[in-house]
Amino acid sequence: MDMSGIAKKLGFSESKQLILHAAELRRLADIQFDSSIIGIGEICKAIICLEIAASRMEVIFDHHAAVKLSGLFEKAYNRSFNSMQNGIGIKKKLHIRELAIQFGCIRLIPFVQKGLSLYKDRFIASLPTSRKASTDIMRPVFTAAGFYLCAKRHNLKIDKSKLIELAGTSEYEFSSVSASMTDLCFDVFGKTKEKRDSKEDNGNHDVLPEKRRVDDDGPLSDDGEERLACMKRKQMEKHVLEE
Repeated sequence: MDMSGIAKKLGFSESKQLILHAAELRRLADIQFDSSIIGIGEICKAIICLEIAASRMEVIFDHHAAVKLSGLFEKAYNRSFNSMQNGIGIKKKLHIRELAIQFGCIRLIPFVQKGLSLYKDRFIASLPTSRKASTDIMRPVFTAAGFYLCAKRHNLKIDKSKLIELAGTSEYEFSSVSASMTDLCFDVFGKTKEKRDSKEDNGNHDVLPEKRRVDDDGPLSDDGEERLACMKRKQMEKHVLEE
């Protein structure tokens, strides 16, 4: 099946520019990437090229339909997608609208957009002047983390593992970015925690406030909060600047 035939099955029979771009990516993949290494056939390769092209052209793409057509399980498809994209040297993009459609949370779009914009301004402002120009916070992990935090704030259940996989990141980096976002933009990403049961609170009296874990719901002292915020910012700066 040629690229046009596959595009038609995915609802892109009239999108000539998209098909041409996907065909170019497929030729590039034939030269630079050995798809046999990850065990995918020509049809799956073409489908992945169509999805990459759609992402680059900011065209809404039905990920579920692509996975079904590929004949792979979703995790295998996502791994193949990330491997192939990296193999041909294309930077991954993750769009808020695509995530909202895929997870059925359309109403989150404006909240995520507002949160990411606010986080970008605040994070850049916290960096030394020498680092501001080279800092990239547009990577997929930021979009994914912002989307997840907004969903959590609005009491919507999101498959965190699936989101991490779509972002092509690790759980550690995802957690670090989420912590930084919550720290700098609690007003849009944070969620007021319920009061702990008095019995649970009693179990924390033997732990110094400033030494409690990040995920502990107990109150921190002023010094502890300041120290924790500083640690989060340093971890996040390290992740961003290493990319």
